[in-house]
Amino acid sequence: MSDYEVVIGLEVHAELSTKTKIFCSCPTEFGGEPNTHCCPVCMALPGALPVLNEKVVEYAIKAGLAMNCKIARKSKNDRKNYFYPDLPKSYQISQFDMPLCNKGEVKIETENGTKTVGITRIHIEEDAGKLNHDEFGGGSLVDLNRAGVPLIEIVSEPDMRSAEEAEIYLRKIKSILEYIEVSDCKMQEGSLRADVNVSIRKKGETKYGTRTEMKNMNSFRSIVRAIEYEAKRQINILERGEKVEQETLRWDDVSGKTFSMRDKEDAQDYRYFPEPDLALIELSDEYIETVRKTLPEMPESRKARYIKDFGLPEYDANILTSSKYLSDFFEEAEKICKNAKAASNWLMSDIMGILNEKEMEESEIPFKAEQLGELIKLIDKGTISTAIAKKVLIEMFEKPQSPNEIIQQKGWIQISDEGAIKEVVKKVLEANPQSIIDYKAGKDRALGFLVGQAMKETKGKANPQMLNKMFLEELV
Repeated sequence: MSDYEVVIGLEVHAELSTKTKIFCSCPTEFGGEPNTHCCPVCMALPGALPVLNEKVVEYAIKAGLAMNCKIARKSKNDRKNYFYPDLPKSYQISQFDMPLCNKGEVKIETENGTKTVGITRIHIEEDAGKLNHDEFGGGSLVDLNRAGVPLIEIVSEPDMRSAEEAEIYLRKIKSILEYIEVSDCKMQEGSLRADVNVSIRKKGETKYGTRTEMKNMNSFRSIVRAIEYEAKRQINILERGEKVEQETLRWDDVSGKTFSMRDKEDAQDYRYFPEPDLALIELSDEYIETVRKTLPEMPESRKARYIKDFGLPEYDANILTSSKYLSDFFEEAEKICKNAKAASNWLMSDIMGILNEKEMEESEIPFKAEQLGELIKLIDKGTISTAIAKKVLIEMFEKPQSPNEIIQQKGWIQISDEGAIKEVVKKVLEANPQSIIDYKAGKDRALGFLVGQAMKETKGKANPQMLNKMFLEELV
């Protein structure tokens, strides 16, 4: 198997965060009772005509500029003829030979260094509706709330050579879209999904092998597993002297296998032709420059600023800027506590740990960034210990409120009174004479044990720095 190379390309579909759909004024918000966010245009009723949402064009251009694409001065919409049971027109309005954006690139950081992945094109199109299947086999119901929600499709070059690279690339695309605020990228709601194209060839060959496509995948973990499985499946086929068939596959996450859905269509199968009900899209240089000026600070420049201005390690800066939400949260917390490294550490270790344990997204952190900043200030002032702060953080996840309120309610204010701490120190020394002997014999661990006993005695509320100092004074 080491004689083969996997070749991967992704077609990423992102729902745009416009207030209304691409060709009508129906709302795009997720959820709602079935078929309540639709109108004659969504439902393809006779005589209903589409009107292009200008904001969709603006958002697509924004994405193109953020991914270093060339923006077409002239573009058009096309009909993609295909039977969609959840799109009443039985064709999709998309873009074929004149997309809005083309020839871009994004850079990703891999274990082998920086790699450039080409962007073939970015085009606009409408989303389909949703089929709700009766689990008892009684048929399917169609919900058209999602029909007509605007999408951009970001088509990569086949530049990725491992499942890991594909995941890094998809995470980078997600990060860019979040930074420029054109999509909420909620994969669990279908706002970001990918069609994964995989082929295999012998190492050193320049000709691509026959590719298969896995449709509508919306989980990083599933995409990685699917690529690894499909690569092995194709290698086994070639090793048996057989041919890989070009086909569209379905990934089953439970069995961990791919299953054939249909032969893979080519462009000619869709019988594209220009959409007769929509005018040509013509863009001026001035308009494109106006959109360019709305681009925010992107991850790369923000990362460089974190390293330069906050003195953060590159590792910290990489993780924090990988998510706009995480990055914004960090900056808001830092404004309060003025301790960038502490804010970074709390986010990357304790907070991310709780999020992983609870299977929550970063955007689901229940408390405000300012409250994390307040928590760090309380530690830096000596009001609470780090051990108490960890308990406060858990409380903030369970019942979001200010750290001050929590420590007052729980009685967790740190003991920094010298007299009170001295009493605890003497009590612990009297109860542990062997530790005194061990310390004087050169066993430094004994000091840590004594401090630990004192923290236990005070239920974690004693000032650890004062404890260390007083124990050392008594042990001399």
